[in-house]
Amino acid sequence: MKRVTLLGATGSIGLRTLEIVSAFPEELSVAGMAARGSNPEAIADLCRKYAPAAVALLEPKAVDALARLLPPPRPELLSGIDGLVTLARDVDADVVLSALVGGVGLLPTMAAIQAGRTMALANKETLVMAGALMTAEARARGVALLPVDSEHSAVFQCLVGHNRGDVHRVLLTASGGPFRELPKEKFAAVTVEDALRHPTWKMGAKITIDSATLMNKGLEIIEARWLFDLAPSQVQVIVHPQSIVHSMVEYIDGCVLAQLGVADMGIPILYALTYPERRPTPAARLDLTRTGSLTFEEPDTGRFPALRLARAALEVGGASPVVLNAANEIAVAAFLERRIGFTEITQLIERALGAQPTASLTSIDECVDIDARTRRRVSDWVGARATGVNRG
Repeated sequence: MKRVTLLGATGSIGLRTLEIVSAFPEELSVAGMAARGSNPEAIADLCRKYAPAAVALLEPKAVDALARLLPPPRPELLSGIDGLVTLARDVDADVVLSALVGGVGLLPTMAAIQAGRTMALANKETLVMAGALMTAEARARGVALLPVDSEHSAVFQCLVGHNRGDVHRVLLTASGGPFRELPKEKFAAVTVEDALRHPTWKMGAKITIDSATLMNKGLEIIEARWLFDLAPSQVQVIVHPQSIVHSMVEYIDGCVLAQLGVADMGIPILYALTYPERRPTPAARLDLTRTGSLTFEEPDTGRFPALRLARAALEVGGASPVVLNAANEIAVAAFLERRIGFTEITQLIERALGAQPTASLTSIDECVDIDARTRRRVSDWVGARATGVNRG
């Protein structure tokens, strides 16, 4: 029996993971769960069904609500970011799957790695913010970092059994999002509803907006650089609207290996949980005779500057990816709240990158500090925009 601690249990990846646990009751069980806590009733239902030993919620008030909903004997209840860290570090689990959205996953992920627990990562922001620190700690502890993102899982599968030194480049595929063919002059009129209509995947709001700006793919470039120990130039993006080819690896002899499949996050989740083995699933099967044409094109960084900004942050290194991620999270939240326009998301990110002096990143504490300062700065800019006050 493989025991799983699930960080981000109530999001789309978390709920899909729990479905997979239910489908393999003799092989998988839930050791611990964490969530933000916006829906204590739903978390209580999950506790009754999966019987975790401990539950951590970011919102302290949600812990009180959960305690009222679950009479003793109940799971150990933890709160705040310290609670998430304790859960990831101390609950006895074979694998910790992080499906948290955003920088909140940083400290729990590092805690799990330091405790020697296998990490299944759907929280790409962790490696974006502190890739060098995370991977160094994982190597020192002998901890496996298993990708859950469909693109990185595809790359991982194409690398199995091959010499990493023979890799020429990695090709991350992107659907292109809902605005792949939208003229640049119309971007300013994009609404929240427009941006949330992803053509292929069903995801949470933040990730869906990231896919609309292509920042999701920019973050994945940085994640892939650290996850697979590649030079930045070895990670490329190619637009593939059909979302059938999930990513590719080109080797030095010109051979290109690709991983294909239906758009179902259950497949990479299951592979991460059962690696190095595979398990049969009732998921839909890919029928290439019915998929039609598979097309590929270069991304347009003129219309989607997020890709340019992400690559620049990766090449500068140090604190720049921390700033990129923090600014993006605040800007996306402001867009979802209708406080800024769609094109202002990347404008705020570029401004934040320009305001942060180039600096190295030597510790997780330093990473947390830069993240917090960037969030305050960009939040001030958003607030100043609303009031018409100019704050540098």
